Amino acid sequence: MSHVFPRSNRSPPPLAMRGEGVYLYDAAGRAYLDGSSGAAVSCLGHGDRDVIAAVKDQLDILAFAHTRFFSSQPAEDLADLLIAHAPQGIERVYFVSGGSEAVEAALKLARQYFLEIGQPARSRIVARKQSYHGNTLGALAAGGNAWRREQFSPLLVDVSHIAPCYAYRGRKDDETEEAYGRRVADELEAEIRRLGPETVMAFIAEPVVGATLGAVPAVPRYFQRVREICDRYGVLLILDEVMCGMGRTGSLFASEHDEVRPDIVTIAKGLGGGYQPIGAMLCSGRIYDALTEGSGFFQHGHTYLGHPAAAAAGRAVVSKLLGEGLVERSRKMGARLKDALIERIGQHPHVGDIRGRGLFIGVELVADRETKAPFDPARRIHRKVEHLAFENGLACYPRGGTIDGKTGDHVLLAPPFIITDGQIDELTDKFGSAVNMATAA
Repeated sequence: MSHVFPRSNRSPPPLAMRGEGVYLYDAAGRAYLDGSSGAAVSCLGHGDRDVIAAVKDQLDILAFAHTRFFSSQPAEDLADLLIAHAPQGIERVYFVSGGSEAVEAALKLARQYFLEIGQPARSRIVARKQSYHGNTLGALAAGGNAWRREQFSPLLVDVSHIAPCYAYRGRKDDETEEAYGRRVADELEAEIRRLGPETVMAFIAEPVVGATLGAVPAVPRYFQRVREICDRYGVLLILDEVMCGMGRTGSLFASEHDEVRPDIVTIAKGLGGGYQPIGAMLCSGRIYDALTEGSGFFQHGHTYLGHPAAAAAGRAVVSKLLGEGLVERSRKMGARLKDALIERIGQHPHVGDIRGRGLFIGVELVADRETKAPFDPARRIHRKVEHLAFENGLACYPRGGTIDGKTGDHVLLAPPFIITDGQIDELTDKFGSAVNMATAA
């Protein structure tokens, strides 16, 4: 009997025994195509010898040094590499162990920044409905998914949530994409004014919404309008790229597509590629300098910040992404996967939308394609697709409550960047079969 506390108490998972390329193998030797890279983590696939060697070599040299006393060469190198390719104005990297930690650090830094510059009234956060920012309490409060928040709501700080930029559901028939984007972006200005501009410290958003909406990118100029509003009212813009960053959307930082300048960025998942737990919070020189000229330190910290072996893994992963053309490959193979899905299930009566950027694709499932009416949540269509695909040797990432936290079904597909044409055909065939069986009356 296992003593591991699993994700689901009623259905413990099979044992994963090894990984190779885009496949994972269980104890019985059965292969599963990793169609979602876990949760958009395994960007290089499994068993990459270069990354494994980098971790092993670092352990031989230095396994751990607490960041209260020391920095380490892998952390210095990785920070230099990230800043060299980061959005304009981003100058410092704060390493953590995962996405939720990165978001917590971002929120706390935003608060401390305003204390340092003499604006202590700024403590309010504005986020978006149907967003996901992590499972620790601060990150969960920022997230806008009703189901995830509900049972923990008494523990959460008060965060405002405005409409997401979700054109499939939100754009009116007579509205251009740009007009729609401006309309939903202007909800930010309205909420800042309602709260009182002097009380708002930050707006946090995912450039491409991952787990809770299913790879939904913003329409053109949405984030540029958001940036204008933040600048007008002195609000910090935090972009959460934990899931969509590090090449997943076809650029190293997802914000490149939207040509927007954040004040703070969070990354994780693909930063370590699954080889070590690592994330990071990156901030502008302006924010860092305010702390330097004020208290002189960030009042935050965890034991495993900047772990040398984790930083070595991150350095190796990012070096491969940039040096071996894998970011561009994500863009190219993402287009190939999207085309293959459109050909296979694009006209399926229960496929409402196929969307995303790079190798970050969402498929929204509907009861009626013409009206976009969702399935009855009791049918748990997304879970049926997951189960049927897994039985057929494909791991994918489903979620329910797509529309409002209760109704709607989607499946996220985010395979490793090394996926081949033949493996895309395999993924598409197995996924299409699962959709057919799950939605059959």
